[in-house]
Amino acid sequence: MNNTREVEVVVVGAGQAGLSSAYHLRRTGFAPDEGFVVLDHSPGPGGAWQFRWPSLTYGKVHGMHALPGMELTGADPARPSSEVVSAYFDAYERAFDLRVRRPVDVRAVREGTGGRLLVETSAGTWSTRALINATGTWDRPFWPRYPGQETFRGRQLHTAQYPGPEAFTGLRVVVVGGGASGTQHLLELAPYAAATTWVTRRPPVFREGPFDEDAGRSAVALVEERVRQGLPPRSVVSVTGLPLKDAVRQGLESGVLDRLPLFDRITPDGVEWDDGRRVDADVILWATGFRPAVDHLAPLRLREPGGGIRVEGTRVVADPRIHLVGYGPSASTIGANRAGRAAIRDIRRLLAETAPAGATDEDTPAGAMSDAAPADATPDAAPAEYAA
Repeated sequence: MNNTREVEVVVVGAGQAGLSSAYHLRRTGFAPDEGFVVLDHSPGPGGAWQFRWPSLTYGKVHGMHALPGMELTGADPARPSSEVVSAYFDAYERAFDLRVRRPVDVRAVREGTGGRLLVETSAGTWSTRALINATGTWDRPFWPRYPGQETFRGRQLHTAQYPGPEAFTGLRVVVVGGGASGTQHLLELAPYAAATTWVTRRPPVFREGPFDEDAGRSAVALVEERVRQGLPPRSVVSVTGLPLKDAVRQGLESGVLDRLPLFDRITPDGVEWDDGRRVDADVILWATGFRPAVDHLAPLRLREPGGGIRVEGTRVVADPRIHLVGYGPSASTIGANRAGRAAIRDIRRLLAETAPAGATDEDTPAGAMSDAAPADATPDAAPAEYAA
């Protein structure tokens, strides 16, 4: 018995990129469950935000852009960002009737028949003409490997497991990583820990002054060029530098952000350098970033010799049925919004070009070529229950 369900578009992931894509699908006439389906493996709304540590309050979040069609207003800056964003995403899904299916684990995407893709999941298989991959990076924390790492008697954890600063009270902590997370962890930990040590692979670059639109475009262009060449994407912050805020200035002045080069080995009691320097530690906190969660696409053999997936805009060059939204240059909240809209335009063209012979507009499922917003779409405001 064939339990495969057919839709025009499958969206994998319901974070910022996935919800933005679903919104634009809905707005251009695709009906949920018939024209498209959104599959999300998380237990509830909120994308990766729902897993952030409690001390990351909404007031500390930098550059959180609203989803298209509904502003995030009236949020308490002292409330954990995980709660604020999860509530907002939940309200958004309901306002636009996106019908996200969760928890659903997407296990593999394979070639189907008739030019369709098969999306194999924990909840069955979907056959689709196009796929938007919006899985982000949270599920693939990057753990570097160093000699002696397995001998360390203390605790090792990644940013993805960070519980908040209180858990490190009275402990000696080595923080590894020169990005925004590393500096945030250090500044937050310092008042609680017995001692902190910061090590990075490269000297951190701090950026002074405003980061205007031109600078943002230039930074995104550098990341975009890498994915266009089929190289693994770098984070946007890796080319923008770290903003020199007041808290960072204080950290530099106090010595909390006194950076050391990466150690050469890990010992049972800490870390060591070849020059004889050593630091004793109870905890090594790896603030070493994440990698794109795209393993389920492996059966399609999309990776280039350079190690990445070659992308033009959001479209995978090797397979135009697949769009990566929230990947590389669109791996930011505002980038994901714009990329979702661009991906839907491209997919609509693809579906029109590859429509079955003899198909008419009436045969196109869910009015896929309509530019009209759905009649039941909510205007640009959050529902009253969210505002409360």
